[in-house]
Amino acid sequence: QVQLVESGGGLVQPGGSLRLSCTASGTIFSRNWNAWYRQAPGNQRDLVASITSSGRTDYADSVKGRFTISRDDAKNTIYLQMNSLKPEDTAEYYCNSRTIFSWDYWGPGTQVTVSS
Repeated sequence: QVQLVESGGGLVQPGGSLRLSCTASGTIFSRNWNAWYRQAPGNQRDLVASITSSGRTDYADSVKGRFTISRDDAKNTIYLQMNSLKPEDTAEYYCNSRTIFSWDYWGPGTQVTVSS
């Protein structure tokens, strides 16, 4: 059984930083396409950042230069470093992992709130 669990969310002031983590059991991140999505109330779930099995990264325009996705293969963990946070970054953040067979796995989410 595959389980993904996010952590690291919380309340932060505008301009602050947070690092989200996503750990997995039952799947190996380095073999998959992995990503962070976010969903604000009333909005659709949007792709924030992705990292391929070979380590290539991609970002939504709204977070380029502020967010960094990375992977620690020894820990089987995906990270999202978020700097210069803005109120519009407030959302539930979800970890996603897609296998070579296109099986999609999701974590339960972690809330990020950017507010003064």
